Amino acid sequence: MALHVLDEANKCLGCKNPLCQKGCPIGTNIPEVIRLLKDGKLDDAGRMLFENNPLTTVCCIVCNHEKQCEGHCIRNRMATHDPVHFSIIEDYISTTFANKMVMGPAPKNGMKTAIVGSGPAGLTIAVLLARWGYDVTIFEARDKIGGIMRYGIPNFRLPDSVLDDFEYRHLILKDIKVRPHTSIGRTITIDDLFRDGYDSVFIGSGLRKPSAMHIKGESLGNVAFAIDYLANSKGFRLGDDIAVIGVGNSAMDCARTAVRNGARYVTCYSRSDRNNIQASSYEYSYSKLEGVHFRFNKQPVELRANGMVCCDTITDENGNVTVVEGSEKFYPHSGIVVAIGQAAESTLIKTTQGIDMDHKGLLTVDADGSTTRAGVFAGGDAVQGARTVVEAVAMAKKVAEAMDNYMKSLPPKDGKDIYADIPVFEAPPEDAFSEKKI
Repeated sequence: MALHVLDEANKCLGCKNPLCQKGCPIGTNIPEVIRLLKDGKLDDAGRMLFENNPLTTVCCIVCNHEKQCEGHCIRNRMATHDPVHFSIIEDYISTTFANKMVMGPAPKNGMKTAIVGSGPAGLTIAVLLARWGYDVTIFEARDKIGGIMRYGIPNFRLPDSVLDDFEYRHLILKDIKVRPHTSIGRTITIDDLFRDGYDSVFIGSGLRKPSAMHIKGESLGNVAFAIDYLANSKGFRLGDDIAVIGVGNSAMDCARTAVRNGARYVTCYSRSDRNNIQASSYEYSYSKLEGVHFRFNKQPVELRANGMVCCDTITDENGNVTVVEGSEKFYPHSGIVVAIGQAAESTLIKTTQGIDMDHKGLLTVDADGSTTRAGVFAGGDAVQGARTVVEAVAMAKKVAEAMDNYMKSLPPKDGKDIYADIPVFEAPPEDAFSEKKI
């Protein structure tokens, strides 16, 4: 690994105008990181990566490098067409340096903030605010942190161990509290959070509701939505001939997961042609390599217990799709996964006054992430719709600065404890395991 990493590092030309850095949504100083590594200063390189991106151990795995840093590398314009694979370098540096990150929490500044959702945006803001001295509590609806990174990206692409290590080094060691199985907007509301002394709230609950096609058959027992299938694929019994409707990255994840779960035949369907695949070329090529088949220009019109009915379509040069009337055909499949996107759930908004959202159910925010209610901020998929991890991190960094400025502008708290002088109950000197006289 080290030799390979150094080989990649030595390919870097150290451009004065680094296009790779411009191609990174969070502006990672790639040439400087590589220079530090080549100078034997791995710890300095690792520190630079984590200070810029708390989720560097995740992004080096799941980022769409071909369209970002590596896709912008100047070497792509050379005869070799061989970019510096910074993903390999970042993975090596960040995972190696992570083992040395054992520092405890920063001194507290007396203010606290609530983070709703532990996806990439929520975790980024939690880490940054904790660095600056805020007392941070994360409220997560599921049992473990990670959001879409844990429950929407298959383990073979992003191992749970990466997120578990992040939780230990960035949350537990830094005294960031996590309250699992807690959905804000049901029993506990945002009003309750402010009542309990939180100075600000960040909403990063993401998109939890799958998008439906609204055609006959979507409620059948052999049908699953992508977000549910990826969260617990082994909980579904879809047989060994599975159709995946969609050709985005989520559809590729579903198809490759089905292959790993033992499906003998997996076919992805697209209503457009092969020139309009939303998935990255890497994920598409991996899917084909693993035996996934593709049918283009097919529009599902009805789902059935043993397959689905599709119409043919025509895609023009602008990407517009037209259905061919009378072209219906039945395609046999034992199970179907609908992977056409996600939508926002509005439970939290319905229980909170003063927060606006648009017609798509996404939160309305200013450029700095401020919602229409003072002290409440939002970011990630809840604001932008479905985006990549690194795009969520980029937005979260701006929101964290806005939250910091907002909380610093607040007047000092009263700080008076009305129960400060009440007597303290003295428990008997015995524990649950000692002998008790009855």
